Amino acid sequence: MTQPSRIKYLRIALMATGLIFVFALWPLTVLWPSGWSWHAEGRSYYLEMILALYATLGVFLILAARDPLAHLSLIWFVVWSSIVHGAVMTVQSFQGHHNMGHLWGDVLALFTVAAVLAWLTPRNA
Repeated sequence: MTQPSRIKYLRIALMATGLIFVFALWPLTVLWPSGWSWHAEGRSYYLEMILALYATLGVFLILAARDPLAHLSLIWFVVWSSIVHGAVMTVQSFQGHHNMGHLWGDVLALFTVAAVLAWLTPRNA
């Protein structure tokens, strides 16, 4: 893949990821709580906090989509934090059968985001 096409697809991936982080995570916790919400019973301060954090990160990813090469540290933060977050949640998913849905929901999504952004981000920019 050429550098210009890689950056073009990286811009699309950043915009899509940012929009998902801002607009889709909360609906996913409502539609599929066993795959997206770790504390689904009653009001969850944890869920509110994590949704606010990811919405904020989403806004910055949308902004980074304008000029990805100027925001490489943010992109690599998203890659590595997604890997670490996904790894922790993978272990936690095996602690009770009620958590197994997360392997096919938010855990898989985090690893997918990390893989796509890592693959598209230029190393020698």
